[in-house]
Amino acid sequence: MFGLIRRNKGEVKDKTVYMEIYGVNKVAYKVTAGKINLYGNETVTYGIEAVDFITGKSESIPDFSCNIEDAVDFAEMLISDHVKPDDIYSKALAYLSVSI
Repeated sequence: MFGLIRRNKGEVKDKTVYMEIYGVNKVAYKVTAGKINLYGNETVTYGIEAVDFITGKSESIPDFSCNIEDAVDFAEMLISDHVKPDDIYSKALAYLSVSI
């Protein structure tokens, strides 16, 4: 018999842009700050957004980290590597696998 565990994904509220940088590849990288309610506790979370002004594509990870230093460091890595919005999830996985 199999059991199914349902986990409610928290929604980020009160989102504001903490930092925004335009890369040479016409992509805007943003670090956002917001609040998320997980298991009854409200905590601050930091997210990453990338918007490509050439193609119009955008991707975001609204709850990337609870640590601002990790979010800013990751955004700096995206900028230096000229990462397009389509690739931020794979870069995030690589970044978090090293930092954990």
